[in-house]
Amino acid sequence: MSTPLSTKNKVLETGALLAQNFAPVNAVCAHLNAFHVYSSDPHRCVEANHYCSHISEDVRQCLIYDTPQPNARLIGVEYMISPKLYATLDASERKLWHSHVFEVKSGMLIMPGPAGVPTAGWEVAETKEMEEVIGLYGKTYHFWQVDRGDKLPLGEPELMGSFTSEEQVPKGLLKERDERYGISSEQKKEKRGYIEEPEIQSDADQ
Repeated sequence: MSTPLSTKNKVLETGALLAQNFAPVNAVCAHLNAFHVYSSDPHRCVEANHYCSHISEDVRQCLIYDTPQPNARLIGVEYMISPKLYATLDASERKLWHSHVFEVKSGMLIMPGPAGVPTAGWEVAETKEMEEVIGLYGKTYHFWQVDRGDKLPLGEPELMGSFTSEEQVPKGLLKERDERYGISSEQKKEKRGYIEEPEIQSDADQ
């Protein structure tokens, strides 16, 4: 069991917020929520809260947390790149990357809205974001296997992928998440029907 944060460290944390430069973290511009699948065991998956920033038009980087709460655990990282950059990778490297097409089209991938913002307006922004993400390829490693109850990040990093078909998704997985966020994946699926599906390279999603 971890020791709670001491008063001294709380004070130091507050002082750092006032005095230090957190530019890389402050560059985070999107919170995305979905599920990652263990490449070593496709029957295991874990909810992933992505906090993403843009390095360029072709590269994004995301910190992955187990929850969106202040005490969330940093469980992994994901890099997202454009199809143009994916095409430059060698065959062995391309196998480490996954697509986002099913996540977007199924309504699984969401951009949780901030409190106080009208749902209709936020969903317009979310759908526009999905138009961009659908074509990106992601490379994800998790360091902390919270789904099996690990209290610390143990062992080697795990390569993660994404769901690519309805048949792979455990029954009830989205229902619980949707209820927690007050959204409907099915409604998002309908609203994203117009988004064109890009061709997925055959060596992705291995």
